[in-house]
Amino acid sequence: MEPFVQLQGTAAPLPRINVDTDAIIAVQHVYTLSKAGLGKYLFHRWRYAGDGTETQEFVLNREPFRRASILVARANFGCGSSREHAVWALADFGFRSIIAPSFASIFYENCIKNGILPVTLPESAVEELLAMLERNPGETVTVDLRSCQVVFPDRTIHAFEIDEARRDTLLQGLDPITLAESHEEDIAAYQRRDRQARPWVWAQRIDLMNRLS
Repeated sequence: MEPFVQLQGTAAPLPRINVDTDAIIAVQHVYTLSKAGLGKYLFHRWRYAGDGTETQEFVLNREPFRRASILVARANFGCGSSREHAVWALADFGFRSIIAPSFASIFYENCIKNGILPVTLPESAVEELLAMLERNPGETVTVDLRSCQVVFPDRTIHAFEIDEARRDTLLQGLDPITLAESHEEDIAAYQRRDRQARPWVWAQRIDLMNRLS
C-alpha cells in the first residue's frame, strides 16, 4: 500500500448528505475480488444516463474534476452496506482522501485499510470548502497527515484528528496483511503457548484440515 504523507491535489465537491455505498458502487459491480478497474463504476448511476452517455452536470464528468484526488462531501458519507468495493472504486478512480463532517464507521475503517485518508472536519468548515470549490473549480487542497492539517484554497488551515495507530498505518503504507506479517514472531510465539495450553484445540484443527484436504 502506498504511504500517505502529504497530498496536494484537485478537490471535487459532492454536496450530498448520506451518500451510501450502493451509490458509490452498485451491487451488480461488486462480484469480483479484483480491485483493478472498479473506478469506471464509481457513482455509475449518477455519472451515466440509461443509454450509457455521461451525465454532463455530474461533477466527475466535468473538468478539472475528472482527475480529482480529493473528494469533499457532506455528513454520513459511506453509509449503507459494508461493501469494501466502494473504497476500491474510489481508490481506482484516483481518490486518496475524502473530506466530510462524518463517515459511516465500517467505511471509515475500509478507507484506512486501502490507503485512503478520511478527514473529518466540522460541518461549517466543509460547507466553506464546498462553496470555494464551486466558485473556483480546479483549486487545490493540501492534506497533510504529518501535521494533521488541511489547507484550503484560501490558505486557511484546518486541523483534524485521527487515531495514532491509524495515522501510523497510513504513514507507513501498512495494509492489514503487511501489518500482520510485521508481527510474525509474536504470532508464532502465541501459537506455541496456545498449543501447550490447549492441545485438544490444535488436534481438532489438524483433524479438520486433514478432512478438507
